[in-house]
Amino acid sequence: MVLRRSIYKSPAQLRAMIEPGLITAAALDAVREIVAPGVTTGELDAVAARVIAERGATSNFQLVRGYRHTICASVNEQVVHGIPGERMLQPGDILSVDCGALFKGWNGDSAFTVVLDDPTRPDVVAERERLSEVTRGSLWAGIAALASARHLGEIGAAIEGYIETHAPDGGYGILRDYVGHGIGRKMHESPSVFNYRVDDEGPEVRPGLVVAIEPMVVIGDQETDVEDDGWTVSTVDGTAGSHWEHSVAVHDGGVWVLTAPDGGAEALAPFGVTPQPIA
Repeated sequence: MVLRRSIYKSPAQLRAMIEPGLITAAALDAVREIVAPGVTTGELDAVAARVIAERGATSNFQLVRGYRHTICASVNEQVVHGIPGERMLQPGDILSVDCGALFKGWNGDSAFTVVLDDPTRPDVVAERERLSEVTRGSLWAGIAALASARHLGEIGAAIEGYIETHAPDGGYGILRDYVGHGIGRKMHESPSVFNYRVDDEGPEVRPGLVVAIEPMVVIGDQETDVEDDGWTVSTVDGTAGSHWEHSVAVHDGGVWVLTAPDGGAEALAPFGVTPQPIA
């Protein structure tokens, strides 16, 4: 008989997930501080690696078979899983950075998107900033929904609903082949967290559930291909993509965003949700 590990964590396990979340947040903050034209994605990777090591943690991305880097750095038409290296950031680029940390057996996972300014192409910058802001907003709409949801499928409905309401005419594409996930002892665990409406209502939302919510949204069609490097996921039509992610815990007192130092308080306030620290 095969015994399956429960998707719900104990209060002690939730407390153990606080520090890897904060380490992940610190690594991404350090990366964000040096993003500028002329900086290579490899330099971003080195900064994240240094922060994680200084905090006594390990890059969980490097534990994925065949992947040797601390972050994923995806530029322009690359939506997710871009490999950092010698690519130099340029004015007007839209950059998504994904990172995770393993600390004392528990994982954190988070991502952000930033658009580099380009005074010569204000329309491109504005279009990409709008994409990033809508994607970020949809993430927080999903997290806010988790605070009162009965089943996990409500999160995807909230994310897609937000994007439909806030996207420009013509809409955005939501990646279907890549979704969020449970997180805990492993970086990727059950259950899947869809970024769009599904017929299956999903598992019950109750204390102990910890999920990584991560909408991946593109300006054009959602169809993607994996590049020849075997990792980088890029849009087929060449339009830009955005990726935002947080690891979120449900506990007896409410929800807490593990990869945000304030637990998500500032970003959740417009949704009328107040996160509660894990006791």
